[in-house]
Amino acid sequence: MITRYSRPDAVAIWSQETKYKIWFEIEAHAATKMAELGVIPKESAEAIWANGKDATFDADRIDEIERTTKHDVIAFLTHVAEIVGEEARFLHQGMTSSDVLDTCFAVQLARSTDLLLGGVDRVLAALEVRAKEHKYTPTVGRSHGIHAEPVTFGLKLAGYHAEFQRAKRRLITAREEIATCAISGAVGTFANVDPAVEQYVADQMGLAVEPVSTQVIPRDRHAAYFAALGVVASSVERLAVEIRHLQRTEVLEAEEFFDKGQKGSSAMPHKRNPILTENLTGLARLVRSAVTPAMENVALWHERDISHSSVERGIGPDATIHLDFALHRLAGVIERLNVYPENMQKNLDRLGGLVFSQRVMLALTQAGVSREDAYAAVQENAMKVWRGEGVFIDFLKADARVTLPHDELEALFDLGYHTKNVDVIFERVFGEG
Repeated sequence: MITRYSRPDAVAIWSQETKYKIWFEIEAHAATKMAELGVIPKESAEAIWANGKDATFDADRIDEIERTTKHDVIAFLTHVAEIVGEEARFLHQGMTSSDVLDTCFAVQLARSTDLLLGGVDRVLAALEVRAKEHKYTPTVGRSHGIHAEPVTFGLKLAGYHAEFQRAKRRLITAREEIATCAISGAVGTFANVDPAVEQYVADQMGLAVEPVSTQVIPRDRHAAYFAALGVVASSVERLAVEIRHLQRTEVLEAEEFFDKGQKGSSAMPHKRNPILTENLTGLARLVRSAVTPAMENVALWHERDISHSSVERGIGPDATIHLDFALHRLAGVIERLNVYPENMQKNLDRLGGLVFSQRVMLALTQAGVSREDAYAAVQENAMKVWRGEGVFIDFLKADARVTLPHDELEALFDLGYHTKNVDVIFERVFGEG
């Protein structure tokens, strides 16, 4: 993670200060329940909260201790004892390091997902506004990058809105799956810590109880979580790539907003480049780079090893912070997107009506011509237009194989025919006509 591609709220979740605060809360909540169960003195649990709740844990001091202990949780507990005093001896009773680390990681991922959901909501809101704005703005649909048949720009955006609705559901599911708590002790048997402690800590931290934690929370959960982030990032990239194509000089149907004073090139003053959406393509690659390591973290040795730990220290903050930034950047692009309906119409007309070729072919089959003969007749005349030899409808009218009356033939070149079901699609996506 680098500052250039991060928002403060997302970074704060992964700060040392936040991490140590969560660690303390986990330990202190566990102590509260242990006191209720009679495992430790009640006054000791109260003292732990009283002395540590508003404390500032010194990351430099913890690092200093860890240089000797070579163990981060022990270093933290040693520092807590310096703040809390002798009552700190009752912390971490029957617990193991992973109880703290894994539960904290779950809290950080859940909080990060809440930010991601906010980003998706902003993208959805922007897409809805712009889709409805251009609900009936005609443009050409493309397959393989080649003109196909007419659509509307609103329909394009409605499709992305439906995709980000799915992205939201994926993130909700991923959050639910990742937000689990483990306070089960060494190898997960609860031999030295009562299961009631785990339930209490889970409730206090807004988590569910992990059914079986073998000292660690099973990493299939994390694999599914980062896979979900990867899919959302791919949706970000798909829309970004569409905008990049639409901004190409030869197309110029839509364009990133170009601010006053902005410069496109150090060498060429005329340039207006799609730098934001190109950046989104790169960020999507970074988010997806977390998926394979997360998958490989699933297979740990026996009840636990730490081969996953170094990986997660990187992919946890990096993937969530980058995706959070990307979602808000994408929303900003959509909100300020320059749309050029005149260029859309010009490009739609560029092939002189070839985009209506299917309708002509189908009309011929309805008039009694075989599909093979109809296809051949329409294609041969279309290829003349591709070669720049003339006008499509004129060739059709002059072809004896095209048996349709000229007025019926002309009626087939009707743009409205291709947009007649826009309301149906919008109702599916937005719940209204």
